[in-house]
Parts: sequence; structure tokens; C-alpha cells
Amino acid sequence: MKLGFIGCGNMTSAMLGGIIENKTYLPEEIIGSDIHAPNREKLEEQYGITVTAENKELVEQADIVVLSVKPQFCEEVIKEIKESVRESQMFITVIPGKTLEWLEKVFEKPVKLVRTMPNTPAMVKEGMTGISCNDYVIEEDMEKAIAILSGFGKVGQVSENLMDIVTGVSGSSPAYVFLFIEALADAAVAGGMSRQNAYQFAAQSVMGSAKLVLESGKHPGELKDMVCSPGGTTIGAVRVLEEKGFRSAVFEAAMEAARIAKSL
Repeated sequence: MKLGFIGCGNMTSAMLGGIIENKTYLPEEIIGSDIHAPNREKLEEQYGITVTAENKELVEQADIVVLSVKPQFCEEVIKEIKESVRESQMFITVIPGKTLEWLEKVFEKPVKLVRTMPNTPAMVKEGMTGISCNDYVIEEDMEKAIAILSGFGKVGQVSENLMDIVTGVSGSSPAYVFLFIEALADAAVAGGMSRQNAYQFAAQSVMGSAKLVLESGKHPGELKDMVCSPGGTTIGAVRVLEEKGFRSAVFEAAMEAARIAKSL
């Protein structure tokens, strides 16, 4: 069984790293296509996969096809390949805003479709991917899709109406976290710490805090309260964050990302 990737950008690279390391697929079982030669040549050199400039050639060879292209190019790509699509094939999309209904209309034929929204921590095999599918996808197909996506992180099956908020809360949120880490590090540098140490202290604190939420099973508010001693440094810092609208800013950022995803 062959796995194909239409689009050889950063997300495809992130996905391939976990898939190959976990031996979900071997390099010789994977083919990638991209109109930009540097993109496909980079993946060929890095992972040893087969590459081509022709999307139709990929579709003719692959049993499962991952569509990883920008939303504005999605319709053009599907129209290019749809005559080569076989009934047995499954398509996994990594395209914000493009619904299963919209995809079915563009394909103009019954197609097994799995819609996903991963995020860039897939690059270090700590991704979070939301997944939903259309009615043509059977349980065995979904298991194959989850096996592929689990190669680079966690997978959560959600109803399709939640996919836009998945974009806001996990697909786009690494950028919010990186801003937070950068801001913490800037404060550390202002306090006299070296830039290298500042990023290490800030990033490790974020990673450890996230792990504590996932592994302790405690509510984030309870964990926050555990750190906030009466009259102490932490509650003072929390007061400033609340005063500056930190919680509201994060809330509105996630909602805006979801709004834009829905409009794509």
C-alpha cells in the first residue's frame, strides 16, 4: 500500500518524520508531489521518498493521498486529479476551512474523505490533530488514517462542525504559545539572564506545565491555585495578567482564528 502527499511543505515534512520513524510506512512506500522543485527535492533528500512534479502521477500510484496544499489552491488541485481518483482510495486533507461537503462537490464523485487539522509540534512528534470523516469512510479506513496521524502526536476524533474551533485551539495556538515564551524570555533578559538561558527556562516551564495538566487530571484552575500562595509573587503576577486582559486576549485570538478558518 502506497501513501502519497500532494504538497511537500513544512506540514508534510513534519508528518513524514513521525510516519517514517514509527515505520507506519517505509520511505519506498511514500511518494510526494509539488510544483516547486526545491520543496520536493528537500523531502527526497531528507527522507528518501519518491517525488514527482505531477499530481496525477501520484494519485495513480497511491492508495491513500494526503492533500496538504494551501486553501486557495485546493480546488485547482482537485480538478486536476479527480479523473484519476479511484473508488478504493482515501483522501486525507490538511486544509483549513474546506468542509467535507465542499470537497465532495469539487470531486464530483463519491470519495472517501478524512478532514484533519494538525499543528506544527508534529515536527517533534508532539502534534495534536483533530479528525472527522464523511460517510464513505468505514471503520477500517479510519483506523488507517489514525495510524498515519498518530505517527507524529495525538489524534482526537471530533464532529466536523468543531473543526474550525480545532483550528483556533490547537492548529493555530502554537503561535500564541511561542509569543508567550518569547515574552517571558524578554522579561528574563531584562532581569539580567542570558538569551539562551531565558528561552530554556521559559520553554521548559511551558512544557512542564502542559504535561502537568495532561498527566495530573487536575483542572488548570486548581493547578494555578496551587502555585498562588497568599500575598506571594505568583498571585501578584496573575493579578497583572488579569488586569491586562490576558485571558480575554487568548480567548478572542482563538475565536478569531476559528472565524478566519471558516471563511477560507
